Amino acid sequence: MRTAVFLDRDGTLVRDPGYLHEPAAVELLPGVAAGLAALAAAGWPLVVVSNQSGMARGLYGPDDFFAVQSRIAELLAPHGVRFAGAYFCPHHPDITGPCACRKPGVELFERAARDLGLALAGSWMVGDRVSDAQPALALAGRGLVIAGPDAADEAARARDLGFAVAADFAAAAELIGRPAA
Repeated sequence: MRTAVFLDRDGTLVRDPGYLHEPAAVELLPGVAAGLAALAAAGWPLVVVSNQSGMARGLYGPDDFFAVQSRIAELLAPHGVRFAGAYFCPHHPDITGPCACRKPGVELFERAARDLGLALAGSWMVGDRVSDAQPALALAGRGLVIAGPDAADEAARARDLGFAVAADFAAAAELIGRPAA
């Protein structure tokens, strides 16, 4: 089974305006297209795993998530990037109660691994928050937090947990490199 790169969406791949649900509002972050293209060319399966508390709040539904995901795919297609899958948690503990799928929970990663025939051990869990990378601890994966200059606390927490830290997505893609043979 192949390892993969599991990616947070909002704040990692695209600008996070808060409860992103309109395709017209999608804006790729700098370095994302080139970084994902390099990862895809290196042979990594790319999987989106995203917390979507806006659904629990009643602000939008699953169709909106997939419409945004389609817009992201459309923007990345000219770069040779294709996602193997996209998974979301529609819950928020304060609204719907606790669940196993909200990151740092591992249910979505396990589901993606089953659906797509991927190995979790050795896979990368990448995001702009420690909670995005934290599943790596339970799944024998590797965590990476993209923490820009305004996220020193997040970077320090990530390092304390043994996660890699990158300043932007291009640097993250370089750190990930090629999958192990």
